[in-house]
Amino acid sequence: MSDPQVRELITRYRLEPHPEGGWYRELHRSSEPVRRGDGETRNALTLILFLLEAGAVSRWHRVACADETWHAIAGDPLELLTLPPGGGTPSRQRLGFSLADPTLEPVAVVPAGHWQAARSLGRWSLVSCCVGPGFSFSDFSLLAEQPTATHPAGALPEFL
Repeated sequence: MSDPQVRELITRYRLEPHPEGGWYRELHRSSEPVRRGDGETRNALTLILFLLEAGAVSRWHRVACADETWHAIAGDPLELLTLPPGGGTPSRQRLGFSLADPTLEPVAVVPAGHWQAARSLGRWSLVSCCVGPGFSFSDFSLLAEQPTATHPAGALPEFL
């Protein structure tokens, strides 16, 4: 972490290291409980800030039984990769905002149970991520912690 802007963002927003990589802080956890289809109860919605600096990746991970949205806030564009639970060819989206670059999307959606990974395409990228029903680490899994034989086809190894 040599970029002074990255250090400033981490300090200003009181970000902490995330197990998938990058830095985060939860900003909101809805007080409204909801019951998921599997019978588990979660908060209706959670929201975090998430920061990736140059060279860091958000490693392949998934959230069971909850959709996740990624919203570009500041910094350089971010590449978000998604992969269906059974594998295939990863989908790639470039998140950011620029009137001059129509290939950038300000928001992306990762369906429940899909694998996801990301990297900054520049010095740093700041996004917010919303999960609904709300995030719980008990629903979170990192692909690198799964047996290699169970890794879905298409999970690019540079994101493990």
